Amino acid sequence: MQKQSSSETLPNVLKLTVPSDIGVQSQSERMIDAMIASCAEKTYSETTIGDVVRGASISRTTFYKRFPDKRSCFDAALDHGIELVASTAAASRSSDDSPPEAVRKAAGAVLELLASQPDLARLLAVEAVAVDPAISGRYRALLLPAVEGLWNGDRPTEPRTSPSLAFGRGQLLIFNQVAAGRAEDLPDLLPEVVYLALAPFAGHQEALQQSRQVDEDSQPQPATPS
Repeated sequence: MQKQSSSETLPNVLKLTVPSDIGVQSQSERMIDAMIASCAEKTYSETTIGDVVRGASISRTTFYKRFPDKRSCFDAALDHGIELVASTAAASRSSDDSPPEAVRKAAGAVLELLASQPDLARLLAVEAVAVDPAISGRYRALLLPAVEGLWNGDRPTEPRTSPSLAFGRGQLLIFNQVAAGRAEDLPDLLPEVVYLALAPFAGHQEALQQSRQVDEDSQPQPATPS
């Protein structure tokens, strides 16, 4: 009997080492991506399961194996977006950053992320609120304790802005920019967003200093003499 070469047996080896659920994971990711894209193009209310199926290149049977209805697919897309924002913010800071520096870097990283993915920005800032207005409370519950925790209870005693009020103002800034179709310009909001994020926790002076630092960082650096 002729012995098989290693190149002939390689496909079988690969088949054994690939996780059995990788196809399911890929399909779920494609469905989430298709939901995000369709919501950006035609809103959630106008999106159909057929739009998601076509966008993900799957069958309806496959869709219903993963999601019972359109809303559950939307919720999965929303969860994906929130997790991506959280991981981006966490990765932006280092252990050496002061709390105000950490907030400034995280805000900048998140705005850059949303600017680079305008469809996701629309889902998070516009469509999610239209589908479920209570989502603002979920955002607030995730963001405010995380920012407050950076100070470990050691905060200035001067009068400060209400965290909920500052959050609402920041959310409105982002909503207006995305709803106007200018998500790519979200980084321009960074000075205002930094101030609003810091004022309730670090006080006016520190918040103002960090927002000014944003402007300084954006200035072109002078050329080094040769």
